[in-house]
Amino acid sequence: MSTIGFWISGVVGRTLAYSVPLLLSTLGEIYAERSGILNLGVEGLMSLGAFSAFAVAFFSGNPWLGVVVSGIVAGCASLVHAFCSVTLRTNQVVSGLALGMLGMGISGVLGRDFEGKVLATTLPVFRLPFLSALPGFEKHNVFVYASLGLAVVLWFVLFHTRWGIVIRSVGENPAACDAMGINVTLVRYACVFFGGVLAGLSGAYLSLGYRPSWSYGMTAGIGWLAIALTIFAFWNPLWGMVGAYLFGILYHLSFRFQAQVSPELLNTLPYLFPLVALSFVSRLAARRKVGPPASLGVPYQRGSS
Repeated sequence: MSTIGFWISGVVGRTLAYSVPLLLSTLGEIYAERSGILNLGVEGLMSLGAFSAFAVAFFSGNPWLGVVVSGIVAGCASLVHAFCSVTLRTNQVVSGLALGMLGMGISGVLGRDFEGKVLATTLPVFRLPFLSALPGFEKHNVFVYASLGLAVVLWFVLFHTRWGIVIRSVGENPAACDAMGINVTLVRYACVFFGGVLAGLSGAYLSLGYRPSWSYGMTAGIGWLAIALTIFAFWNPLWGMVGAYLFGILYHLSFRFQAQVSPELLNTLPYLFPLVALSFVSRLAARRKVGPPASLGVPYQRGSS
């Protein structure tokens, strides 16, 4: 393989690794918003997932147990938002922000004793034939490849199955779904819980796979980027995958070119991407008349129009 080939392979391999937490949290947010629930607490859920995964793996010596617990903890925490938004019909923006701050606060307080700790066992490397010999692909764990497959599966479910039709219909017109006998409350609870589980798993990837350690703030705003990327993706899992990989490329190149370009400027590029993308998407959405789910952020009460 030529020098350029090695360079490209390294960029692609590292891009896949960088993109995993953003992709997982975006996929979860897409499903939550498709059902009509806006969850701004993704960052806090990721932090809870990262902390719980690391703590369980540290004490048990089993990183996979940490992965499972991270999904359960973040999923259960997301049910607080579901209860406030669906059952109590409170303002979803306020509820989501409160959940995000709560998650960051709890993980920060409980995680103080784990700062600087090192895991005895981390997630094992998952090797694919041919790929594992390429630069940038040597140390990938199962999360890297599973997230790619998950995006395709969730796209298929959302647009080509009855479950997907139900989820999208609840997000567009919950009253009509209720009249047809669909349990709107159950669908929204399930989608919010699922989004919370994926946010927790993305946090587990950070603390067990990408950087096997725990530190407060290690999510680095990825949860907020996931909310922006959900809009960029037009609430479509495949476009969410594209957006996550674009971010991953920019994030990786910001390290690659630090010797040639100001590091401060390069570090801003991955976070400027959502702003540029959203401005482009808003124009494209206006032309195509594509917008968010009609009932996104709107509480539903049986009997209301």
